[in-house]
Amino acid sequence: MAAKKSSAPNRAFKVADQIQRDLTELIARELKDPRVGMVTLQGVEVTPDYAHAKVFFSLLTGDPVETQAALNQAAGFLRNGLFKRLHIHTVPTLHFVFDRTSERAADMNALIAKAVSSRAKED
Repeated sequence: MAAKKSSAPNRAFKVADQIQRDLTELIARELKDPRVGMVTLQGVEVTPDYAHAKVFFSLLTGDPVETQAALNQAAGFLRNGLFKRLHIHTVPTLHFVFDRTSERAADMNALIAKAVSSRAKED
């Protein structure tokens, strides 16, 4: 008899994805804090017991520290909005983290472009 594969990791990904979609909508439509500008949610990581969720965000404009403080201050309001939308037993406590991946990617692209241009000058 074959062992049954656990569906817990798959469910965690689905829950995290749904949290990301719902939070995007809640932030855009219901959050009126002027410190929160053009925020893009990059991803959500949920703990195995669904007690906590790290929400990674990036900004088009604005101060990351100020925006992170505003989002963490609004976490209770956003969690309440998720509670009304999600149909799961435990809605996680939200922790917002600024994601510097896009900044790092831009820096890497600039370094690559610089290396390519210096190599072209040498040839």
